[in-house]
Amino acid sequence: MTDDSAVERRDPQESGLPSDLPKEMGNPARRALMQAGYWRLEQCAGLSEREFKQLHGVGPKAIDQLRRALNAKGLSFAVDTSSHHAGDQ
Repeated sequence: MTDDSAVERRDPQESGLPSDLPKEMGNPARRALMQAGYWRLEQCAGLSEREFKQLHGVGPKAIDQLRRALNAKGLSFAVDTSSHHAGDQ
């Protein structure tokens, strides 16, 4: 009997690398990121801000904290290539 829900999750301890998500980030945002498998900034650079905002617990403050932490490492969010409607920001 296998638990398929655990297959996609990645544990930071398995790689031997600690999480480098911003320390000031709130627990709901940190949990949302880690449960989605994002526990390193390099992984976060693979998604757009819009994709992160879809995670329950990740709001504007967490996005700003991630942006600043990514920039400090010379990284950035991925470019959102989805179609935009007039008036969307």
